Amino acid sequence: MPDDKTDPREANEDQARAASAKAEPANGGPDPNAQLGADLDALLAENAEMRDRLLRTMADMENLRARTEREKSDTARYAISNFARDVLTVGDNLKRTIDHVPPEAAAEDPALKNFLEGVELTERELLNVLERHGVTRIEPLGARFDPNCHQAMYEVQNADVPDGTVVEVMQEGYVIGDRCLRPALVAVAKGGAKPAKPQADKGKGVRPPKAANDDFPDSGWQGD
Repeated sequence: MPDDKTDPREANEDQARAASAKAEPANGGPDPNAQLGADLDALLAENAEMRDRLLRTMADMENLRARTEREKSDTARYAISNFARDVLTVGDNLKRTIDHVPPEAAAEDPALKNFLEGVELTERELLNVLERHGVTRIEPLGARFDPNCHQAMYEVQNADVPDGTVVEVMQEGYVIGDRCLRPALVAVAKGGAKPAKPQADKGKGVRPPKAANDDFPDSGWQGD
């Protein structure tokens, strides 16, 4: 029989330490499931944040695209504003030529009549060309004074029409699209009844014409 000098107490201590080492990860070490859950939560939070950033970026890009399209459209529509305003001066001269020819003189002189008809035809063609490019004439006579597209030159005492009514037009005004290209030079009545405030467009978001640019002076007329 071999001589076994191992102390039974030492063997028991070794077995206890081995068992304790096996049990330590389950009792005192980190839980793998808990760590996995924490990593999953972190990934979900990061994914939500990235998704939010993506949606915001897409919304910003859509707003930028819409704004660019709107600016492109406005540029195409209003790019001729300065040129059209200069052309209106030619139309004014044609109008003055027509007005300065007495109808009776044209009726008596065939040559003068033909000349006048030619000038009138040229004026109509000029207005048609401007209208094809979005420039239209303002018809202010008899309308209520509108500082957005009318420029008051003086006031006329007239109790037969409501206060603030346009009673005379010295120079035609024009709009391009929904903007005022050139205000009409008008005379405004005063001394009549106070005009009723318009109710039809109240609350409908209807906006008056804006200036095509700011190179003409303010009307200066504020009413009573």
